[in-house]
Order: sequence, then structure tokens, then C-alpha cells
Amino acid sequence: MVDVVFMFELHQPYRLRRDLLKHILFNGNRKRLSLDNLSDVIFDDETNRSIFTRVAERCYVKATKILLESIRNVRKMGKDFKFSMSLSGVLVEQAMKWDRRVIDVISEAVAEDAVELVEQTYYHSLASLFSVDEFVEQVELHRTLIKEVFGVTPRVAENTEFIYNNEIACTLSRLGYKVVLTEGVERVLGWRSPNYVYSARGCDVRILMRNYRLSDDIGFRFSDRNWDQYPLTADKYAYWLSKTFGDVILVAIDYETFGEHHHPSTGILEFLKWLPIEIAKHDNIYVASPYEAAYRNSPRDYIDVSVWETISWADERDLSAWLGNSFQKTLFEYYASLEPYVKAVGGEALRIWRQLGSSDHLYYIATKTGAAGDVHNYFSPYKDVVVAYTTYLEALTMLATIVLEEVSSKPLVYAKKIVVPDKKAFHFYQGPGRPLPYKARTIKELEALIKMVPPESLAYHIMRRDLAKWIRENFFLDEIAKELEDLAEYLRQKAISVDKLREEVLHILSKIM
Repeated sequence: MVDVVFMFELHQPYRLRRDLLKHILFNGNRKRLSLDNLSDVIFDDETNRSIFTRVAERCYVKATKILLESIRNVRKMGKDFKFSMSLSGVLVEQAMKWDRRVIDVISEAVAEDAVELVEQTYYHSLASLFSVDEFVEQVELHRTLIKEVFGVTPRVAENTEFIYNNEIACTLSRLGYKVVLTEGVERVLGWRSPNYVYSARGCDVRILMRNYRLSDDIGFRFSDRNWDQYPLTADKYAYWLSKTFGDVILVAIDYETFGEHHHPSTGILEFLKWLPIEIAKHDNIYVASPYEAAYRNSPRDYIDVSVWETISWADERDLSAWLGNSFQKTLFEYYASLEPYVKAVGGEALRIWRQLGSSDHLYYIATKTGAAGDVHNYFSPYKDVVVAYTTYLEALTMLATIVLEEVSSKPLVYAKKIVVPDKKAFHFYQGPGRPLPYKARTIKELEALIKMVPPESLAYHIMRRDLAKWIRENFFLDEIAKELEDLAEYLRQKAISVDKLREEVLHILSKIM
């Protein structure tokens, strides 16, 4: 008996206007931009609504109704068929705004115990690659949304585009998830098959790995007339599943496969209609939810994926779909650098920043050729990498300008709220090449550590002007930084003792708190 798991991903980003600067020129100059109107300026709501309502009609509503009807027929035969869905938070937002039928039909599937909902990042983002804090916040936002809208709390999670490494798995484990889905990458598996349950290295969570060949047979090759297995019928595919060796076969594809990526005229919806019925004819196949399959079978081994070998289900099964060229890397760093400031400002600034963090925006800037390049071109609304790059850069710059102007104009207000990333934390040293086990990411943490570090360490950093530089560059506190710089001169002139230095530094910092 082999367990088969079908997982469908549902996501639509908020696409950007392709004529941002032109739009601004016709609607006033940059000085009129504010957080109140920035979303309307940079996001193309007309296009987003048009695409969503089209895909909802062709796929989300129609395909789910087809599946539900087929499952009811299968259950009349004394068999069962379950599937799983991973819906991004932004997709749910769009469904609630533009086509509630999507919510209704998925809720119907949940009520009939036909679907297991899978957790992911709310904004379908790359947060796990630059900020554990942001990754956790987005997963928790998604969990809250799914509970509020569908009344369930997922036990299974996937990261955006199946991006996975040991740290991501263990973060999801700490959040309470029991099963994580990812790609069955051959360089990770080696001689092993993806068709088994695995454990994550370093934490107690079970891993299901996608069988990309059987997944891509539907997702990519279904309508390819040059494929030697064309046409793919439901009975043929069910037979392949029945002859596949292993404990669990994870078939994971974009839900848009059914009616959008493959037009209904290709027969894709007929395939979906008959698939549960044809599978039910094979007594050696049990179609399960991800959680059920992961716990019906024991882990056979563990999967070890370091941060440096992070995998995904895109392109070469790595991160190159989003970080494969210098343009993508530059914009990714630019985007990530805004985190402390948009979170300090909060509200609309944070929401827009997170919408701009959807993985799609970097995906459109890939410069790949061959089959991977064809896929990128198919999904991109720009059809030109230069336009994609320029548009995303302009949108980020508009947000950055407004947010940084706000923060720098009221530094004492926002300094208490800013949390810098680990790589920008202030690290204390006793002297050259003598690090101490203390680091600060906030002004409050800095103040607490100054009370306990050795006086020689504090004097070392004041004389080097490290503290002043860190506070000026990360918190825009020029006056505070100047006062700290003045202390260096007092020390040099021996106008203040090392023992009194701590008191003076704390006094200066108290002006922030």
C-alpha cells in the first residue's frame, strides 16, 4: 500500500504598475506621496483584480467544485480521496475582496473533510532567508488568518516555494508544526527516494518530499504534444502511481495548473474530474492528507540541508530563481535593509513592505535561458527583465524615501522601536581581537549591556567612536552620536576617568529612553 498526497499551492501577488514614474507625473510630484496614497500609486489594482477574477473562474472555483463532486462519488464507492491546499495570505485577501466564491468553496471542502490546509508565509515571501523574526511573524499571521477564515489550525507547513534547510525546519518545529513539505532534491537524497517519510536534522518534525517527476507530469507536461507520454489520462496516471515504489508519494503543484496554466480545452479539468475515480480502482493506493501520510508511515532516515545548500522546488532546486543574478541580490539586500524602519513605523508602511516582499517580484528579474527562462517569462507580467528591475526598484525607493524621512525626522520617537538585524548588531570587544559574548540589536539592549560590560571595553569603543557610528547609522541619532564622540575627546584629554565613563554614557542614552 502506498500513500499518495496531493498538495495544491494557491497564490497571487499584488503586481506593480509598470509605469510608476509616469503615473506620478500625471498625478502630482513626489512631495505629494505619502503612506496614505502609496499603495494606490505602486500597485496595479485593476490588473490584480482582472487576473484574480479570471483565475478564480477558470480554476479556483471550478476545479474545487469538480474535485468535491468526484470525492463524493468516490466515497459512495467505499473509498476516499483527500487533498491539501496551501493558500497565501495575500490570495485569501484578494478572494475576500474580489470573489468570495473561492472562500466559500474551499470552506465547503474543509467542512466535508476533503482538504487539509497547509501553513505558509502570509505574503509568500523570502523572509526565511534574511530574518527569522519576520519569518515567524508571517507564519503566525497566516495561522491567525486561516483560523479566522476557515476555522482550522494547520499542523503541516511549507515555506514559500518549498524553500528548505535545517534551520527553517526547526523554526517551524518550534512553532508547533509536525510535518514540513519540501522538494525531493536528488543532490540531498543521494541514493534515497523521495517516496518515504524523513526526519529533519536537529529537531522533531517529519518531512515529506515532493516527487517532482510525477508532479511535473501534470504541472508542466500535461499539454505538451511533443511529450512521449502525451496525452496524459487519469487512468494512465493512476496506473503510474500504483506502480511507484515507496511509502508516500507527494504530488505538489500550483493549483492554477487546472484551467489557467493548462487551458480547459487541453482536457485538464476532465483529467482532474476522473483522477479520484481512477485512483479508487487501485487497491494498493491510499490517498491521504499530508499529516495523515506522515504519521501512517515511520521516518526511514533524516534529511540534512545546511543553510549554504538551501533547496526549493524552482528551477535548479536552489535559490537561483530569486537570487541568481546581481540585480536580484542587490534588490533583495535593499528590501531586507528596510525591515527595522518599516517595523518601527508600522501600519501601512509595514503592510506595503510585506506586499513588496512576495517572492514573485524577484522571480520576474531572473535572467535565465532554456526551459527555466521560459517558465520565468510565462509568469512575468513584464516580459522584459529591465522593466521588471526598474519597476521594483522604483517601488522600493518610494517606500524607503517616505519611511526613512519619517524616521529621521523624529529619531527620538522611533529609536526605541528599531530592532536591527543580527548582522548589524553592536558587538562588544575587550580590545583588538578580543570579542566579548555580548551584542545589542536595540537601544534598550545596548543600555542594559553598558551597565555590565567591563569599563575597559566601554572605553575601547568610545575611543574608536564605534558606539557613535552605530547609533548614527542605524538610528539617525546625530546629536546623541555627537555627544558620544565628545566623550572620546574627554577620555583622550583625561578630562573624564574610565570609571566615570559608564555613568556618562548611560546619561546620554537616557535622553533616548
